[in-house]
Amino acid sequence: MHARLLYVMDPMCSWCWGFAPVLEGLATQAQAAGVPLHMVAGGLRTGSGAALEPTTQRYILEHWQAVAQATGQPFKFDGALPEGFVYDTEPACRALVTARSLDPASAWPLVKRIQQAFYAEGRDVTQASVLVELAEAAGLPRIEFAAAFDSVEQHAATAADFTWVQDLGIAGFPTLLAERNGQLALLTNGYQPLSELAPLLARWLERGAHA
Repeated sequence: MHARLLYVMDPMCSWCWGFAPVLEGLATQAQAAGVPLHMVAGGLRTGSGAALEPTTQRYILEHWQAVAQATGQPFKFDGALPEGFVYDTEPACRALVTARSLDPASAWPLVKRIQQAFYAEGRDVTQASVLVELAEAAGLPRIEFAAAFDSVEQHAATAADFTWVQDLGIAGFPTLLAERNGQLALLTNGYQPLSELAPLLARWLERGAHA
C-alpha cells in the first residue's frame, strides 16, 4: 500500500508560516505510522517582476498581523517588505523543489529556514545567494545545491508543481492532502489548529491500517 501526506504550500505564504508548527505535529504523527511527508510547491505569487505597490504592501502586512494573532508565530514588522521589494515566490518554491530532488528529507528543514529568515528575520529570500546559504544550513552541499537550483531541470520541475496544483483546483495555501493508492483525501485547505486536524489524520491512518 502506497500512502503519503502531501503538503501543498509556498515558503513565502504567511498562513503557511503560521501553519508550520501544526504541520510539524501532523508529520510526526504520520511518520510514526510509516506515512512520509511529500512537499509540493504551490506558487503563490510568481513571475510578476514588479515592486510592491504601497497599498499592496499594507494589505500584506495586515495579513501578517492576522496570522501572528491567530497562530502566535513570530514576525518582524519593522522594515518588512521595503520599498522596491519584488514579492516573487518562485525562487523560494524552486529551492523547495531542488532540495526535494537532492534529498527529500531536507525539503521541510529548508522550508522552515526560509520561513524563519523571511518572516522572523526580515531577510530577502527571493535572492539566490540567501537561498543557497539557507540550503547549506539545512545540510545540503552548497555547490551541488547552487548548480541544481539554477538548472533547467529544476525550473521545469518547479513549473510542473505549479501546474499540478492548478490542475487540482487548489487555490489557497496551506493545503494538506492524504494520499493512499492514488486516492486523495483533503485534510485541510487553509489554517486549522492541530487540535482540529490531528483527529482527522488519526482516522485516516486508522482506515489505512484496516484496509
